[in-house]
Amino acid sequence: MAATPVGDDLCFLDATALAGLIRSRELSPVELMRTLTARAERLNPELNAIVTWATDLELRAAEAEAAVLRGDAELGPLHGVPFTVKDTLDAEGLRVTRGSLIFADEIAARDAAAVARLRAAGGIVIGKTNTPEFALWWETGNRVFGTTPNPWDTSRTAGGSSGGEAAALAAGLTPLGLAGDVGGSIRLPAHHCGVVGYKPSHGRVPLTGHFPQTLTRFMHVGPMARSARDCALAMTLLSGPDGEDFHALPIPAPDLAAALGGAPLPPLRVAVLADSGLGPIDPEIAAAVRSAAAALASLGCAVEEVETPWLDAVDCNVLTMLVYGSEGRPFFSRLTAGHEDELHYVLARRLGAPAAPLDDYVAAEAAVERLRADATRFFAQWDLLLTPCVPVPAPPHEQPALRVNGQELPPRAIMRATLPWDLTGQPALALPWGFNGDGHPVGVQLVGRRLDDATVLHAGIALDKLRPARDERPEL
Repeated sequence: MAATPVGDDLCFLDATALAGLIRSRELSPVELMRTLTARAERLNPELNAIVTWATDLELRAAEAEAAVLRGDAELGPLHGVPFTVKDTLDAEGLRVTRGSLIFADEIAARDAAAVARLRAAGGIVIGKTNTPEFALWWETGNRVFGTTPNPWDTSRTAGGSSGGEAAALAAGLTPLGLAGDVGGSIRLPAHHCGVVGYKPSHGRVPLTGHFPQTLTRFMHVGPMARSARDCALAMTLLSGPDGEDFHALPIPAPDLAAALGGAPLPPLRVAVLADSGLGPIDPEIAAAVRSAAAALASLGCAVEEVETPWLDAVDCNVLTMLVYGSEGRPFFSRLTAGHEDELHYVLARRLGAPAAPLDDYVAAEAAVERLRADATRFFAQWDLLLTPCVPVPAPPHEQPALRVNGQELPPRAIMRATLPWDLTGQPALALPWGFNGDGHPVGVQLVGRRLDDATVLHAGIALDKLRPARDERPEL
């Protein structure tokens, strides 16, 4: 097999391109694996993105290459393509620490449903990526592995809780990843690191083998990648019930054949929130949202800036503190009993907070239901909502307050734009949209109506082709 392209250029191809080159015998899976692992050996010690490695990588790559050379008829869509897995998802035979000293030596007995489906499509697990303890922080650092910095500026956070995945993708250490999202954990680090992250509709992808086994009615597993088409391809493989997860819906996978085949985007109705409805927004991010809106208009969409009083009226940070805190507390308290001195200080502080009164919890549940009803009415009029993904570019590590457009906010306000769609279960795509004046990545977010993943991903693929500075790479 002839290996082309080579070196760093190879490391920055997306999974779709790599799979095509492997099938056409233009790229050796062995050469691809060697190139990626060599780059990781050079860069990962500083980035701390991949924290556990599979030990049979050359063997798996050689098996994939042999199948191509034999002319096997049934090659999966990801045949020979490496992928990484957030350390909250089980991968058989690999350590699954969940970022916690409590599980520092635990080995997964089997694959999570999502991992098994990418393996069945021919993908090769190369390792596990870093996460904060129990995936409960908007930064990525823990007492097992330490902190994962942002590849674009190592003085800044890669985000959380899927910061290891985002950093690995941005740095060219992996072409595809699996992660989880309960408040922005896929989309926030995707924004910070300039990659693509997709939170599917709730119930599209089984949660089997994903930690934690709580808050499951708000939890999502989804792909992270360097292109929207890779997220769409992954969703065709990940979707559908597995017979174990109660929440996995018995519905067909989203029909993405036309979108992946390059079909034009239909004339969609797109509402835009550039600098209202989600709290203070950095002016350069608001400008990026308007730029993306103009790009959608150029594709034939009817685009309009709107007001969303129903969204303005609710603070989803407060709702999640009440709902997530109340529902998750019993699970995490049992899990950590007797291990209090082993916890990361962020998790210890969170678990040590007083429990919410029952009346406050019930009121928060009612507010979540109102939010879902309001969102359903809104999306009866609009196909998509375009918003900021995160109100600021990646802040410095552990910044005590979030500084947004001259205002100081609590650090968790960083999730103001992502949290609502975990509560409503709607699909949301984080897409890079250039850089700010300081050279830090800026992203935008596309939100669709519940279970209409096909429209969000089709729009994402079309918009991805127009995004500015798409070939920029971090200088590492």
